[in-house]
Formats: sequence, C-alpha cells, structure tokens
Amino acid sequence: MNSQSRLRRYHAAVWDEPIVMEMGAEGRRGVVFPESEPTITAKVGRAQDLIPEGALRATPPALPELSEHDALRHYLHLSQQTLGMMGISLFGTCTMKYNPRVSEAISRIPSIAETHPDQPAETLQGTLAVVHGLDKMLRELSGMRRFTFQPGGGANAAFLHAAITRRYFENRGELEDRTEIITTAQAHPCNPATAAAAGFDIITLPLEDKGYPSLEALKAAVSDRTAALMINNPDDMGIYNPDIKRWIETVHEAGGLCFYDHANFNGVMGRIRAAELGFDACMFMLHKTFGAPKAGGGPAVGAYGCTEELAPYLPGPMVDEVEGEFVLAGGDSAVKVREYIGNVPVILKAYAWLRAMGSDGIREAADISIIANNYMEKRLLAIRGVTKAFDHLSAYRMEMTRYSLAQLTEDTGVTAVDVQNRMVDYGVDAFWLSHEPWIVPEPFTPEAGEMWSREDLDYWIDVLAQVVSEAYDDADYVKTAPHNQVVHRVRGSNLDDPERWATTWRAHQRKRGLDR
Repeated sequence: MNSQSRLRRYHAAVWDEPIVMEMGAEGRRGVVFPESEPTITAKVGRAQDLIPEGALRATPPALPELSEHDALRHYLHLSQQTLGMMGISLFGTCTMKYNPRVSEAISRIPSIAETHPDQPAETLQGTLAVVHGLDKMLRELSGMRRFTFQPGGGANAAFLHAAITRRYFENRGELEDRTEIITTAQAHPCNPATAAAAGFDIITLPLEDKGYPSLEALKAAVSDRTAALMINNPDDMGIYNPDIKRWIETVHEAGGLCFYDHANFNGVMGRIRAAELGFDACMFMLHKTFGAPKAGGGPAVGAYGCTEELAPYLPGPMVDEVEGEFVLAGGDSAVKVREYIGNVPVILKAYAWLRAMGSDGIREAADISIIANNYMEKRLLAIRGVTKAFDHLSAYRMEMTRYSLAQLTEDTGVTAVDVQNRMVDYGVDAFWLSHEPWIVPEPFTPEAGEMWSREDLDYWIDVLAQVVSEAYDDADYVKTAPHNQVVHRVRGSNLDDPERWATTWRAHQRKRGLDR
C-alpha cells in the first residue's frame, strides 16, 4: 500500500501498574500537617472533639500510605496506559472536540467550583449571568423562546420533552387519547426509549430509498392519537431530510408536538433554526457541539429549549433578569428531571466557547465540518472493501457519513470490531460503530468536525487503509489485534460476572479471599 502518511511505529506504555491499595508502606506520607497552635486549640478545642461520637471510626480507614512522588508517578503511569481519547478521535455522532484549557481553568476557580446552588441568588450573580447569557445565545441559534439546562445529557433532554408532552396534553384534557410518539429507524435511540419510559407507544418509521422515511409513510402513521414527533436531522448517515417542514406541518395539523434532537447540530450551526422550521422544542448537546468535554458519561448537559406555548412547562428554577439583577424563579415541578439549574461548569465552558466563536466562527466551523466530511468520503470510498450507507445516493453528505465494512468481512472474515482493535495499534482512537441495532452491516461512523487538520484526517484514513490491506494479506493477524497496546484483547464473556469483577477494594478483597 502506498500510504500518503508515514505511519508511526507506535507502542503504548506498559507499566504493569499495581492497584494503588497495594502500594506504599506504613507511615509514608505525601503531606504532614503541623499540630494546631496552642492558642487555636485552647479556643476551639481539638479537632477530634468536634466530631460527634457516633461519627468517629472504631478503626483507622484502610487507605494506602504513599509519598507525593509515589502517588504522582502511579497516576502518571495510569494515564499513559489509558485506552481512552488520546490520539486522533473521529468519533461520529458525538462531535468530539478540543476542550480549551482556559475553560477548564476557569471552571475550577472558587467562585464557580466552591459555590452551592442553595446560596442566595445575590451571591451567585456571576454564575447566573453566565446561565442567562447562554440561554440567550441558544435562543438566537434556535429561535426558541427559552432554555433550561437541567437535563443531564441528550437522553435526559429527550425525556424532558416526553414529560412536557404528557403535561401539555394532560392540561388540555387529551392525554388519554394522545398515546403515540412517532420517530424513525435512524433517530437516536434515546428518542423512542425515553418516550416509552414516559408511557407512550412508539411508532418507528423505516428508512426508504432516499435514506429517510417518505412523507407518505409519516402521513399514514399520524392520527388523532399522535402526541409528538421526535427526530434528529441530519441523521447519523449524514442525510438531511429536505421535506422536514412538511413533516412538521403534518404533525401539527393532527394536533401533535415536534421535537428536534440536535445531537447532529455541528454541520448546520448558523444555517438553520429549529423554530423557523416549525419545531416546538429542540435540544443541544453542550458536552459535544459546544466545546465542553464529553467525559464518557460524566458531566453533561442537554440544553432543552421550547416555544412560548411550552415555556410555562419548563422545570424550575429558571434564571430571570429583573432590573439588572438575576433571580431564580418559577418552573413546573411536575416535569423536573434533575435538581437545580444544571451542571454549571459545563454551562460555563459552552458559554465561553460560543463567545469565543461568535456568529461568524460558528458558520465557518459548520462549513469546515461539511468540507472535511466529504473530503474523507472521497478517500475512504477508494479503500477496498469500504462502502457507505445508501451507496446509490451521490449527493454530498453533511458532517458525517456512515460507512460499512461488510464487503471486507465477507472477503476476509475480519469485522469492524477487529479493525477497531488493530487501528489503535497505530496510535489513533477506535472509531465509533453505530447505535444498535445496526441498520448498516459492519458499520463505522467517523466525524471530522472542524478541529482536525487535513494531515490528521489523512493519517487516520491511511491507518484504516493499512489495516484493510493487512486484513486481505493476513486476516488472523488483524483478528487477534491489538498487538501494541497495554493489554491484549479483553474477553467479553465475563464482563458482567459479579463473582469476578469488583469496583471497590473491599469487594476485590472479599471476592479473592483476601479479607480473611
């Protein structure tokens, strides 16, 4: 294979690092705290005397005793061994972005990190100004009337819409009749799942030749039982439904609501506004689209916005500006999905990202995302064994395209997961496959976004081409990858075996008979 890139001779660090609980020695310390000064002790007493007797431990905690250097070296080794997002990560449907260090630093300042939402609003004016400011910026991007940041992620925001839908029709006396929510086979699974969790029946429209369901299929599904339409557009195949306005009109004519899952917003930022398309509500992923860390299921915010008609149903507390001061007020407690006003550090990072980008920067980022995706498509489809979803459609895709390695699997037996495992041997991160169930066989879904350079994209593509070439030359070598990583392939057969795995040191000792 004539690669355009020089593939690196990569090998992950292997330290065979022990568990921290097994390290150190008795009496070893990173910090030695001085004794309290006699004048302080005389005034407030000894620290241990201030603890209620019932809260005192009978025995010292079983904690490792390490020097500062021991602890630093241990966690440095662990960080070098991680299999996480360390290389070129084109993680599709998630819009993985660089998280600016300045935002990370600002989120740790005491006036953010050491405050509590139960404080009086007058002591949180800076924080509330940021929350209110982000609300206004998202209104501008979407055309919606108001946003809440309470949902803890995209699925949580989808559930909030289902909850608001219930509340809306309950107040109108229609809830017993409005029992169905319509979605599509390529909508993100959180849409049908959360609607079902809220008690609705789900109608899933199948994809047709153009890559999306037809308007006729939607009309056949819509009825006086329809409560809402919940979809994302463009979908994870990079296909935008151009009939979306007519879809919304059809649902509205039947009396239903329309929710726009904006997880794939990156390629249309500054180009379309949900309210102008006719949607009643939408959701943005702050921890994806707006430059805050995704964190593998950790801190996340699914910003949920809606029109004037639905705004009274938003969960409180909401941030209002009254005569130049910010106050916490109102909200419908019946649809509350989490506590307080949301994950403030993530809100702050998204606010900083939007302020830094500005309207011109947002539009440019969307343009770069689409150009990069279609550049990648041209190169990827030149690789043997690679095809794309709805291969007969020649139009340009949006910010991502879903590809298939089904031909490679048929020719060699090497699966998309095998290719994932081998690509990490070259220092790039494993690609994202697809939401389940797989509509496209042996799928992979790269998303360039706006942050990766052309050199990075070329390297990623060249690694894939190299692995495909290896698969045709020596399939078993690819099937047994990774070869250059910290650990070899993990067997998945016992990952959920409660007798084997332990998430705490105490459980680890008990399950291995070490506590006797």
